[in-house]
Amino acid sequence: MGPIEWNVDPEIITLFGTFPLKYYGLLFVTGLILSYKLAQYIYKSEGIPTENLDKLSTYLFVGVFAGMRLGHCLFYDFEYFSEHPLEIFLPFKITDGSWHFTGYTGLASHGGSIGAILSIIIYSRKHNTSLFWVLDRIAIVTPITAAFIRFGNFMNSEIYGKPTGSDFGVIFMLDDLIPRHPTQLYEAFSYILILALLWYLYKKTNIIQNKGMVLGVLLSLLFTARFFIEFFKENQVSFEDQMTLNMGQILSIPFILIGILLLFLHKIYPKITTI
Repeated sequence: MGPIEWNVDPEIITLFGTFPLKYYGLLFVTGLILSYKLAQYIYKSEGIPTENLDKLSTYLFVGVFAGMRLGHCLFYDFEYFSEHPLEIFLPFKITDGSWHFTGYTGLASHGGSIGAILSIIIYSRKHNTSLFWVLDRIAIVTPITAAFIRFGNFMNSEIYGKPTGSDFGVIFMLDDLIPRHPTQLYEAFSYILILALLWYLYKKTNIIQNKGMVLGVLLSLLFTARFFIEFFKENQVSFEDQMTLNMGQILSIPFILIGILLLFLHKIYPKITTI
């Protein structure tokens, strides 16, 4: 069996002759909706008004999107965006005074994670809600959105892996004719497995009683998976070629350490988990 030839146009249709509807955006939104629906189920099953979730969702949408965008601009392409700051916030590329709609083509998952946590902190303080209660419930549903984002990357033929050196792999024909590791799918399916584990722990064990532990499982497993899959992935920017670990791996390490700390936080610092 030979490699899979992947030659899908990332653009589904162009609306009004100007705005492209892409698989990435559609899958991103699908992931957000599915995450919301599962979170809604959790809130209802625990007798919490879903109006609380609706308020939280607004904070999360802004925090995640802003974090992903700023994360890409600061971590991966600071030199360019420091000279084109308007393009950080606008979905246009500005060239010689002309504006070309491109959408937000650079989004970083590490930045999105930071944005999500910060938005939950702000929400919890403003609405007098237990921080770790919210973090643990949102941690359960987060892998859904993360997986669908990677499915979107696959449809875009981007963030793919290194050559396999064999007939195994996927040929992303929009770029070259080399069989490569489909690292987008490696990540997506690892996130689905993490989702299944978190759901099992939530439904079948008392892990949710130890505040911060569910979040700890998510961070430690998700970013460990990300760390090792990066070894099979092509570097996203040229400066990573001179690095022993790429930017994705470096940014994953703090999340892994925080996740491990959270697994034992209720024993080490029990007063913190009352927040």
